[in-house]
Amino acid sequence: MYNILYIPTRYFPAISGAEFYIQSMAEILNLKHHYGIHVYTSTAIDFKALREPRGRSIKLGEKYYDTVNNLKITRFPVKYNISLEEKLKLIKKEVSYKDLELSDECLIEYLRNGPYLENLLENMARSTNISFDLIHTSFFPYFNTILTLMLGKLTNKPTVITPFFHFSNPRYLNKNYFEALQKFDKIIACTHLEKKILNETLGIPEVKIKVISMGVDYKKFILPRKPSPKRFSFKQKYFKPNEKKYRMVLFCGYKNYEKGALSILKAIPYILKKYRKVYFVFIGPSTIAFNRELSKIQKAIHPRVINLTPDNLTGYYDVKKIAAFNETDVFLMPSRSDAYGIAFLEAWASGKPVIGANIGATPEVIRDKVDGLLVGFDNYIDIADKVVLLLKKKRLSKNLGLEGRNKVQESHSWDIIAKKTHETYQELILKQGG
Repeated sequence: MYNILYIPTRYFPAISGAEFYIQSMAEILNLKHHYGIHVYTSTAIDFKALREPRGRSIKLGEKYYDTVNNLKITRFPVKYNISLEEKLKLIKKEVSYKDLELSDECLIEYLRNGPYLENLLENMARSTNISFDLIHTSFFPYFNTILTLMLGKLTNKPTVITPFFHFSNPRYLNKNYFEALQKFDKIIACTHLEKKILNETLGIPEVKIKVISMGVDYKKFILPRKPSPKRFSFKQKYFKPNEKKYRMVLFCGYKNYEKGALSILKAIPYILKKYRKVYFVFIGPSTIAFNRELSKIQKAIHPRVINLTPDNLTGYYDVKKIAAFNETDVFLMPSRSDAYGIAFLEAWASGKPVIGANIGATPEVIRDKVDGLLVGFDNYIDIADKVVLLLKKKRLSKNLGLEGRNKVQESHSWDIIAKKTHETYQELILKQGG
């Protein structure tokens, strides 16, 4: 049995796509491919906690601290009250870091992003016989990237990263980030376009990059055709009694500019001019910018908006979320910051048409006019027109959704993704052993 160490930035109960990907791989590889799985991660729950104490973090003794679905999770507290200069001094003393031959500029950028896990560094320094066969991290460009490389040097074990490289977002194009990616033994790209950017723009050898797309447990999203009295109904719960036959547009993700949530809010007045009987449902962590924009349109036009946050849910497969995907008419996530977009797969698993932005990796994920529609990023007129089109053209919506469902069932189950990951691990471990 081989032992794999995962070092994600966060882990459940943090439930964004990158975290859920690592959790899915860890659980399936342990259960079906018999790997010994270890997870080292931070105590952070939200992004803010990676850098500052005002964020949400797991406290010692809380539920989910030690074990998640029978896997032991070792969580290290993020240390905040330490200067950048002191961090630099401590890390540069480590032999495993010196062997990486990274520039100070690279290290500084990763330290700024956090999380700084001093206890993990101390554990690494004390460890002389760590029995891992491979170390896998996600996602870039956070400090766990550097920690993974350091531990790989310390143990002479292969390192893997799934960077979720948001190459269409200027914030991720800082050249100082790219040095660290060069040092990994294998990079798992979500799309062929991401691989092309990594190879041609960053100069990473093609042989180092493996394309493995994202997955979905599509059976979770397929509900029995015949409703039962016990089944949760999203519209029954949240729509007004005389409006339960109104249509529904769903967004699920981080409610910020990058994910397209603000663009959707700006599109709502234009949608309502052409289609009045519709609810807009937002599920995911809120931001100040989103709340401000939502308040503005609610005062102006009083749209039917249902706004749920992780506090309203009880896990990744919460019944409210599953019901929302099953009862929506359109799934809308016009993001420029997705290396893939697992939520598109969840919408297709539910048989729903999707709308994404014609930017970054999304045009490879969504086949325009085949299983969804593409819009200009932050083009709220285009967003409004495509939403209205799908609300009015029911046959088109149904065909797009069914095409997406077929694609998901044929090639995007988590079991398929885990098998490809297992094969990649085996190749690296056997090469290292040889």
